[in-house]
Amino acid sequence: MERRPGVPRLLREINDRAALDLLLATGPMTRGQIGDLTGLSKVTASQTLSRLEERGLVEVVGTQGGGRGPNAALYSVVSSSAFVAGLEVGPELISTVIADIHGRTIAEVSVDPNGHDDPVPVVHGAIVKACRSAKVSLAKLRGVVIGTPGVVDPRSGDVRFSFDLPGWHEGIHEALAGDLKREVTIENDVNLAAIAERSDGAAQGIDDFVLLWASRGLGLAVMLGGKLHRGRSGSAGEIGYLAVPGVPLPQDIHAVPGRLPTLAGGLQSLVSAEVVAELAKGYGFAAASAGEAVRVAVAAGERGDPLLDELAHRLALGVAAVCVILDPGLVVLAGEVGHAGGAALTTRVEEAVARICPVRPQVVTSTMEQNPVLRGAVLAALDQAREELLSS
Repeated sequence: MERRPGVPRLLREINDRAALDLLLATGPMTRGQIGDLTGLSKVTASQTLSRLEERGLVEVVGTQGGGRGPNAALYSVVSSSAFVAGLEVGPELISTVIADIHGRTIAEVSVDPNGHDDPVPVVHGAIVKACRSAKVSLAKLRGVVIGTPGVVDPRSGDVRFSFDLPGWHEGIHEALAGDLKREVTIENDVNLAAIAERSDGAAQGIDDFVLLWASRGLGLAVMLGGKLHRGRSGSAGEIGYLAVPGVPLPQDIHAVPGRLPTLAGGLQSLVSAEVVAELAKGYGFAAASAGEAVRVAVAAGERGDPLLDELAHRLALGVAAVCVILDPGLVVLAGEVGHAGGAALTTRVEEAVARICPVRPQVVTSTMEQNPVLRGAVLAALDQAREELLSS
């Protein structure tokens, strides 16, 4: 038989990866549990854990009793083996979270862009500030994911255009990677919210759903087969441009040098936060924000029904259009307006969709208690960091 000297080393790498992947997914486990779930013998599992310990990736964090013999050692991935940064970028604030390899938040800071036109030094400063707060060196980051509004080109990784962030243009992705000396991912903020919702929120474990983000702007994230659907140009989910009855078609949607573009027409003109605030005012629910106005209307009981009915009808136009094409089964309402409406709004949207659409999806409110965009950025960064760790 021909000798294959590389095979033993390859098998060791496969075993190491399997054990590390299992510990990252499930948390502390005994040698026996790791052996049972990976199919490794006790001897091989012990050798695997010894190698991972020597590399500083695994450590004993306690013991587990209950067996006939002595207590078994519990192994876990070393928290400091890798760190990640997740960012949410807006026109007025950049929020950054530093998390360890288990996804636990070590530090969270926010900075004001202060009108700075160049995103590179602003993002660099935000990450450095967060790293200092976490007492983590920039070199220890193994994943950096930045959430922004607007369309992200899946081929170049750049923000193709964003109404809120005119300074984020072609070449920023490469400039950020060069400045931080590591790979950087820019992702649409609503897509990141959907990642968080599937991990921790109302869509836990669900492979097919859409998340409708109703806030200052309007966005949609599409999750199919457990994966985000971005489309060829990254424009999947730009539901604000959807043509709907009773409003003009969107016009002048591209940026003009020296002028910040505005989106007029389409579904956005019916359910943006600005429009909802004006609508609520007309129904007697003036408030500091659209979300607060909807929240007050919900608390007002029957007096708030007309506003909620009208808002549900408007949202249903977009939801129905999506459902007759994708039939996702589950629709999550999120964002300032979507979250504020709660069950009072989702019930109305579900009923309104059923009246105009042959598909009746379940419509629920986001259950994310923390910032979903930031959480989604951390989760996406963790996927990168863990893959890098597993293949290192």
